[in-house]
Parts: sequence; C-alpha cells; structure tokens
Amino acid sequence: MTRLSTHSPPSAVITAEGLTKRYGRLTAVDDVSFTVRYGAVTGFLGPNGAGKTTVLAMLAGLSRPTSGRVLLAGTPLADRRPDARTVGVAIESCGAHPGRSARQHLRILAGLAGLPGTRVEEVLAISSLTEVAGRRVGTFSLGMRQRLALAVALLGDPDVLLLDEPANGLDPEGIHWLRTLLRDRAERGRAVLVSSHQLSGPASAVDDIVVVKRGRVVYSGAVADLSPAAGVWVRTEDGGHFTESVVRAGGQISVESADGRFLVTGLDASALADLARREQVTLQELTPQSTSLEDVYLELTGAQS
Repeated sequence: MTRLSTHSPPSAVITAEGLTKRYGRLTAVDDVSFTVRYGAVTGFLGPNGAGKTTVLAMLAGLSRPTSGRVLLAGTPLADRRPDARTVGVAIESCGAHPGRSARQHLRILAGLAGLPGTRVEEVLAISSLTEVAGRRVGTFSLGMRQRLALAVALLGDPDVLLLDEPANGLDPEGIHWLRTLLRDRAERGRAVLVSSHQLSGPASAVDDIVVVKRGRVVYSGAVADLSPAAGVWVRTEDGGHFTESVVRAGGQISVESADGRFLVTGLDASALADLARREQVTLQELTPQSTSLEDVYLELTGAQS
C-alpha cells in the first residue's frame, strides 16, 4: 500500500499523474504519481529494476507513457517543446562519440540548443573537466564520463535537473562535489530530481523523497516524515517513580536497563522535561531517537540488509 506523507510540497514544477509504462505483457511502471518542487532536491529511490530510469525517461519526454501524463509547471509535457533552459537531463550515458573530445561534444549540443558557446567553458569548469576537455571521450574513465553527462545536463542552466544515478563512477571527492552542486541549485530556487538505489551519495542530501518498488510508489513525501521519531531515551536515578509518572501521562516504556536508562514513546522530549520538573526528578539524559532512514527504506522496499 502506498504511504502518502502529510507534507504537501508547494510550488510543484513536475507533476507525474498515473504514469504507466507497459512493454507487451510486462508492466514496468504502474500508476506512478508524485510531485517535484522548486527549491528542493527530491530523491527518487528504489532497488535496481524498480522502474526509476523508465519513469525518468517519461518525465524527460524521452519515452511516451502507456497511460498517465507529466505536467511541467502546470502544462502537459506533451504540449511543450524541449528546451535545455527548462529541463536538463542526465540518464545513463553521456552520449558522446568516443572519437570526439568533451569540448567538441558540448559545442555541438550547445549549437543545437541555441546556447552561447561561452556556456561550454562554464560547464567544463563547473564539472572540473577543463584540463581534459581536449581529450577524446573514448579515453575517459567512468567518473569522467559521468561528469561530462552532468555538464551536458547543466548546459542550459535549467530550472529542473533530472539525474539518473549520477554518482556512479564518482570517487568520494566527486560525490562531495555533486552533493554541493545539487544543494546549491536547490538553494537558488531550482528543482532537482535525482535517482539512486542507495541512501549514500547525493541521496543523503535530499529534502523530499519518492520510493518505488516493482514499478509502484510506496512512499512520497518529506524525508522528515519518512524517518519519524522513534522515542526518547531517558536516564534518571529515580527511574521507578518517574516511569510510573510517564505511564500516567500517556507515555509507554518500551526498553528498560539496569542503569536507569529507558526508551519512552508517546511523549516527546519537551513533555518529558516538563513532567520531570513537576515531579522534581533530576534527569541525567534526555535524548530523542529517530528511526534510521535506512531501516525505514528497507522496510518499504522489502529489501534485506
């Protein structure tokens, strides 16, 4: 069953409505709906084979849905002409001919999109490819090709970025660069949708999240709502008296330890502090604990750790 967050993101720039994609008898994507908003990085998560790339291709206009539609700033995507200034896309490969240089590849694409040639040097610098821009793409490592794909997506300085597993092949420095880039764009009011099958890398810096499993959305909403508070750890030397007070106030004690530390659910840290003051109990620890995002993700997707 799909879990829908109580969080309703404002300023939706992309709206997926009931996207379905069938290949013969195979349903790769089944009734997928969610929104992507301005000023946020949205993580599009799911196991390998969950349908993420298929959905991204439909959002980018590279694949036509069997049913459903995509709205871009309220207008059906099918009614809009492709514009590199509006949407930048990096799906799977950078698409460059192995015999061309990175600079040649970008110049060709900039010309086709009606973009100024100066933008080529700008995105080469942003992607840290200036020093190798004259080399043939066929000699590039996987990480360098990934940076080139990102440079292509950034050519038009678009309002929206759609990125499919952009951290593949990047080293730790590259992943840090990517996270910084995505956060910077969100903070400048742009929208980013980034797919991943892992919770590390760029997915660790998202604001909103969409989780898919077997072609269906199982969660769509804020990261904070996906990882709710699991309770509050409390430590006091007067544990017996205080636990009785907690239960009377509506809290539940789920874990107790010999040193007076216990986990309380049903009351937040502020309510527990007020209760301790009223009962004249000295607290040695009051620590909110959140459910692990990884644990919740594994529960949603049915994956095994």
